[in-house]
Amino acid sequence: MVDSAFASVQRLIKKEKVRFIDFKSLDLAGRLHHVSIPAERFTPQLMDEGIGFDASSYGFARMEDSDMVQRPDLSTVKLDPFRQARTLTCFMTIHLTDADRTRYPNDVRAVAQRAEGLLAELDIADKSLWGPEFEFYVFDEVAFDCQPHESFFAVHSHEDMVHNAYHAANPFDTHDDLRDEACEIMAKLGIPVKYHHHEVGQKGQQEIELLFQPLLATADSAVLSKYLLFNLAQERGLSLTFMPKPLHDAAGNGWHVHQYLVKKGKNVFYEEGGYANLSQTARYYIGGLLEHAAALAAFTNASTNSYKRLGAFEAPVLRAFGQANRSSAVRIPSYVSDPEQTRIEFRPPDAMGNPYIMLAAMLMAGIDGIVNKLDPSELGFGPHDTNLYEDREALRGLRYLPLSLDESLDALEEDCAFLMRGNVFDEGLIDSWVTLKRQEAVMVASRPHPLEYTLYFES
Repeated sequence: MVDSAFASVQRLIKKEKVRFIDFKSLDLAGRLHHVSIPAERFTPQLMDEGIGFDASSYGFARMEDSDMVQRPDLSTVKLDPFRQARTLTCFMTIHLTDADRTRYPNDVRAVAQRAEGLLAELDIADKSLWGPEFEFYVFDEVAFDCQPHESFFAVHSHEDMVHNAYHAANPFDTHDDLRDEACEIMAKLGIPVKYHHHEVGQKGQQEIELLFQPLLATADSAVLSKYLLFNLAQERGLSLTFMPKPLHDAAGNGWHVHQYLVKKGKNVFYEEGGYANLSQTARYYIGGLLEHAAALAAFTNASTNSYKRLGAFEAPVLRAFGQANRSSAVRIPSYVSDPEQTRIEFRPPDAMGNPYIMLAAMLMAGIDGIVNKLDPSELGFGPHDTNLYEDREALRGLRYLPLSLDESLDALEEDCAFLMRGNVFDEGLIDSWVTLKRQEAVMVASRPHPLEYTLYFES
């Protein structure tokens, strides 16, 4: 018997004259992979058996035991806007090759689903809602290379504003049409856009902010947003990057994440009369985020480049919270008029990691704060309503985020039990992540830097 979801996709294939179906998955590091099949191969048998693949190439298994299977998640089917042949795209679920096709525990989409499920299982809330801000640079020309005998990068932008470029207007904002087109494509893909604008960086920095979605949908939207932005830039002969710090002495790219919990249709974070109208549950959630912030950084700031951004241009490095305070890791927006959208913003993250793991880890930290009643004030995290970079007295009692990727990985190894509550994260997944990121850190640390030539070549 053909189920309704399968039949619906078959009708879409016929109506849109679809020639291919493209299956997309993220590897452990957060890089996108895909495989395409002719539309006529979309059969109930394929849905049952799945598509075999080499999971070692995704960072999920050892080479000698790497056969796994992917199955289409038909709830994510959409028309791909960038393929020349009419193509449907959808995300996959990853399974083992046993007779039951058991879901692979470290499928990153499965991790996200388990985190959301634990929230309901513990009767804290029915769901979590997330609103990310994408910051990125668009450059007109880019060149880079790293060889044993040569290492360089060069980026150029036709934009060259003298002043802070936040919300810069035409004709100085040269990529507003690109953002318009991106947002129109996002709408067709079911990605809800709040707004877009030029960001602080004077040489082509952009921002697109999304409206709230549940955890899994937010991570799916993050993957598709990056996919379409990279493709759109390439079509226009431009280069686009989400690197946290692509330029020295310029604003970095963050992935600020607004978040709150909902139970029986009501915002769990709202309570009139409390500090910033936050409920005690919200305060405990903040306490969990800040208590585990060093370990979280291994996921939310997952590159060596990430730590060049933190601590500069309103990129917070201080484990604190405050209303409307962009110098703290957790900001409570003061301009929210609807109590049902009372929320917090976690400001350290950037877009270098795996969005499924990042969001799941943040939620697990918040859950741990709620379960263990980690009040942020009792833990010394605030609230703070002053510029923490200038308030010396407030600075004395504050803790900092890690200063390097290695330091964040050390913190994760020491503080990972909160992630494994309810078997949401697997110890093997955490070990694989640490191994992967240690290798990246060594690759960067062992290379001579161009600035070292400036400083030391003639010494």
